[in-house]
Amino acid sequence: MSTVRINDNIKKEVTPILEDLGLSLSEAINIFLHQIKLNNGIPFELKRRSIVELNDGHGSYICEYGHLHDYSKMNFKELEEEARKNKSYDNVEELMKDIEEE
Repeated sequence: MSTVRINDNIKKEVTPILEDLGLSLSEAINIFLHQIKLNNGIPFELKRRSIVELNDGHGSYICEYGHLHDYSKMNFKELEEEARKNKSYDNVEELMKDIEEE
């Protein structure tokens, strides 16, 4: 028999969850240890989340999920001109009046 030290706060948080699953804390720990044995390692991915900046001068980056956010192909000048063409409203009533007139 071994002794394992467990943070009291996390123990209090997970105990009701495990009880809902019909498991004791001891059973859950044993399941975890068996999974380590079966997987020959931790049974889930351990990694630091990070963002990789591309230094392209446009703020492009690869996010923590591996998705490329490529702003180099965006024409910010066109977007700015389009935004200036759009109407702005001081309140909802002005917006609703404009919508009703269309």
